[in-house]
Amino acid sequence: GDPAKKDPKTRQSADHSMAFIVSRILVKAIKEGKVPSSMDDAWKELMLSPYDYGKEALYDAETRAMMQKITFSHGGPEFDAKYPDGIPTQIDITLKGGETLSSGMVMYPSGHARNTSADLDDILMHKNKMLGDIVFADESTRETFVNRLVDMKDASPAEVGKLYEFDFDAIKSHPCIDG
Repeated sequence: GDPAKKDPKTRQSADHSMAFIVSRILVKAIKEGKVPSSMDDAWKELMLSPYDYGKEALYDAETRAMMQKITFSHGGPEFDAKYPDGIPTQIDITLKGGETLSSGMVMYPSGHARNTSADLDDILMHKNKMLGDIVFADESTRETFVNRLVDMKDASPAEVGKLYEFDFDAIKSHPCIDG
C-alpha cells in the first residue's frame, strides 16, 4: 500500500488511512482494558471522535507504533467476487504468543445498507450525542439539537432551513482540537 497511509499528517489523511483508524481503535480498546460485549457496544465504546483525529492523536506514539504492525493483503478471488454487493473484509490480529484472532469474512459491516445485525439508529444516536457533547454546554441544548437531526427525514423544507438555528452562546468554549 501507500506508505503515506501509515504517516498521516492531517485529520483528512488520517480519516482515509485504514491503518490509522484500526490502530486508534485498538489503542483505545487496550486502554479500556476490556472487550466490548457486542459489536454494537464496540462501535459505541470505541467510536472515534474529532479528538481522535486532532494533532495530539495524529502523533500519539502508541497509535503510530500500532500502525507499523499492520499489514494489508488482498483477499483474493473469493472477496473480489462478492464486491460490489458488499464490502468483503477480514481482520486478523496476531497476538504476541502467536494466537490469531480472525473476524472471518464480513460482507456487510455495521453502517452498510444491507447490514441487518447492527442497531444503526442506536449507534447513530450515540454518535450524535458524542458530537453534541463536544459542542454544547448543556444536555438540554444538545438534546434539542440532536432531536431535530433525528427528525430531519420528516421535516419540511422550511424546517430543514431552520435546522441549524440555535443560540451560539450555548456552544462550549474549548481549545482547538488541532492544537
